Amino acid sequence: MPSELGVHATYRSEMHITGQARDHVIEMDYPIRPSGMAGPTPLELLLVSLAGCAGNAVAVLLRRSSQPVTGIEVNARGQRRDEHPTVITEIALEFVVRGPGLDEAVVARAVSQAEERVCPIWAMLRPGTPITSSLRTEPA
Repeated sequence: MPSELGVHATYRSEMHITGQARDHVIEMDYPIRPSGMAGPTPLELLLVSLAGCAGNAVAVLLRRSSQPVTGIEVNARGQRRDEHPTVITEIALEFVVRGPGLDEAVVARAVSQAEERVCPIWAMLRPGTPITSSLRTEPA
């Protein structure tokens, strides 16, 4: 049975919005005036959501594979078009996975599985937005 998610957003002023998910409050802005912004833009939060979802998926998959992971970072860059609507037209994800003696093939397979089967944000964005990924492993 499908489950429902709910959030709430309240307009504050100019382009400032306060979002709430459960008990978590998120301030959002659009840069009409770069100084004094209350928070990230909604498009930046979309990239954060993708990076967080993909990073968690990779972490779970690597834990199941008994990989000695000591850290995972995901950098997400999006190209935004200038015309309205200013959608993100392409995204690049860079995974940095740290740990002593990581098996690079296992790590690469985890990133691939995160894309193809595990991360719902990636699955939702993939049909309409090209997403590329790169991987770097480093010792602990």
